[in-house]
Amino acid sequence: MAVQLPGPFMRRMEEMLGLEVEQFADSYRETPYGGIRANTLKITVEELRALSPFTLAPVPWCPSGFYTEEGARPGKHPYYHAGLYYIQEPSAMAPAELLDVQPGDRVLDLCAAPGGKSTQIAAKLQGGGLLVSNDLHPERTKALAKNLELYGVRNGIVLNESPERIAAAFPGFFDRILIDAPCSGEGMFRKDEDMVKQWEPETPLKYAAMQREILDSAAAALKPGGTMVYSTCTFAIEENEGTIGEFLAKHPAFSLVPVGGTGSFAPGFAGLPGAARLWPHKVKGEGHFMAVLRHDGSGGSVEETAAEPGRAAPERTLAASPQHKGARGQAAARAEGGRGGKGGRASGKSGSGAQSRQIGGAGEEAALTAYAQFAKDQLGWQPSGYPVLFGDHLYISPLPKAALDGLKTIRPGWYAGHIRSGRFIPGHPLATALHPAESTRSLSLASSGFEAVSYLKGETLSIPEDRLSVKSGSPAKGYVLVCIDGYSAGWGKWQDGMLKNEYPAGWRWT
Repeated sequence: MAVQLPGPFMRRMEEMLGLEVEQFADSYRETPYGGIRANTLKITVEELRALSPFTLAPVPWCPSGFYTEEGARPGKHPYYHAGLYYIQEPSAMAPAELLDVQPGDRVLDLCAAPGGKSTQIAAKLQGGGLLVSNDLHPERTKALAKNLELYGVRNGIVLNESPERIAAAFPGFFDRILIDAPCSGEGMFRKDEDMVKQWEPETPLKYAAMQREILDSAAAALKPGGTMVYSTCTFAIEENEGTIGEFLAKHPAFSLVPVGGTGSFAPGFAGLPGAARLWPHKVKGEGHFMAVLRHDGSGGSVEETAAEPGRAAPERTLAASPQHKGARGQAAARAEGGRGGKGGRASGKSGSGAQSRQIGGAGEEAALTAYAQFAKDQLGWQPSGYPVLFGDHLYISPLPKAALDGLKTIRPGWYAGHIRSGRFIPGHPLATALHPAESTRSLSLASSGFEAVSYLKGETLSIPEDRLSVKSGSPAKGYVLVCIDGYSAGWGKWQDGMLKNEYPAGWRWT
């Protein structure tokens, strides 16, 4: 059934497209295209193509992206639960590609929920550097945190903050920033008819004011010489070329990097041909706008932090972790003083941002000792980073704890687990980010058999000892990294031929 497009919207599109408007209107009679993107933190593009149970066709603007055939249900396969791919609308894969993230970069995804572009950025970082994923809406951060956990992101932090507060806390800090801005959503009309019902002629102007403020904050958080990508899923010039044109006039240190008019990308309007547009009548995807903005490097260099993101921290470092120097350290100190030294919010429960007390002194020492013993026995190694405790929950963060003081923090880093009765209990996100060789014990279940689905449903499995892969000199009894076709999915505990299921209830196959 064709989408019924608003009359004022179509009159404006006729002014923009001229004779093409009929092709544009006809595209809304077509079924929206589905897609998946390989999670290269866990699997290569070639491996996914070889393993995929459904037909895949490449997305032109995303080397790791594929179209899925109509009727495919990639969310109903064990590979989805193993985090091998992210289900994503094909056009939505373009902005993160234009950001050109390199391993080691410090990246801010400013309007990140539900996390598709953040997982794409994380895959490009390949475990190095730093990813800060933020969303202003508390409820949306739950899905954001869960997606980063499912896809095995080790170097990510999730915030629930306003852009201006992030800029104040991290001035001139990030190498690259993605702004997938809130917008009127006109580009999603074919995919989501609720967007059509919510649209009004004044809607673009309302969003344009918000977008300008977000861009100004992002500019303040960008490192001199850094790159920003601004994107929307709307057609309105007010929210796209108009917003970018006003930003460039206000910020002379920035310039537009030409993208439009190449390959699948159409040029921008209103005197900004270097911007890029994806049109639903020209590509297999929904409507998108993108602009790449680069800072010229003027204004001097920003003083580096004492602790580089991604650099290994001394073992058992917490309260004594080095603090940022210069402007960043001053901002952290002001935040700490204003909040009595307390950090933000964090919780060990997946996708939760529940308030939690911090522990210190002997309790902190005991928690870190228990964690170190677990890492020695169950992993044979200890992940690098800064241990951060919230209540009894332990995270391994790419930044020292002081860097996040005063910020609403949903996830300060890679969630490792929690302390119970003096013992360390590993968390599900610890498992999903591991590779089999990084665990003392592992077990691979075939995706084509009943066991994989039984495990994902939370059922206990009967597993003989000879099916376990156990490092030499270690006992078979203990935590086991359960994998699907060799890709990590979660924890189990093996003893005497039985695998007790540790797959969390909120994640289970339904």
